[in-house]
Amino acid sequence: MKEATALIEASTEIDATPEAVWSVVSDLKRMGEWSPQCRKMIVRGGPVGLGTRTINVNRRGPLFWPTTAKVIRFDPNEAIAWKVAENGSVWSYEIAPTASGVTLTERREAPGGKVSNVSGVLTQLLLGGRETFEAELREGMAESLAKIKRAAQAVAT
Repeated sequence: MKEATALIEASTEIDATPEAVWSVVSDLKRMGEWSPQCRKMIVRGGPVGLGTRTINVNRRGPLFWPTTAKVIRFDPNEAIAWKVAENGSVWSYEIAPTASGVTLTERREAPGGKVSNVSGVLTQLLLGGRETFEAELREGMAESLAKIKRAAQAVAT
């Protein structure tokens, strides 16, 4: 297993109800609208729920690569998380109510600070190395959260 930052996260305040935010983040088919890297999530089967599997199309510049994932947490109006099979990372959104709306937190967790050897080597060879790639993930989270915030606030009005 290759080294990775164990936790990368970003948060934003959203003037919307947990239900409005949930309606956006739990619609995994829309991930390509939010994420600058995960350009498409293809949801296999029926509605998204615990155990749902996805096929994901990721992009960075001219590079494209597929991944697959399984929803491992599905708590309506609170949190959704999925584990990427190819590298073992867990991506999630957590909704925490506040006095004026919610705080939405996006996380990428690499359990034990490790990703698969294949992922580590490919990150080094094709994606500029771990530090560069993880900095891009942080920037991408901020971009994704801003887009989700706009969409959730539009749902709320």
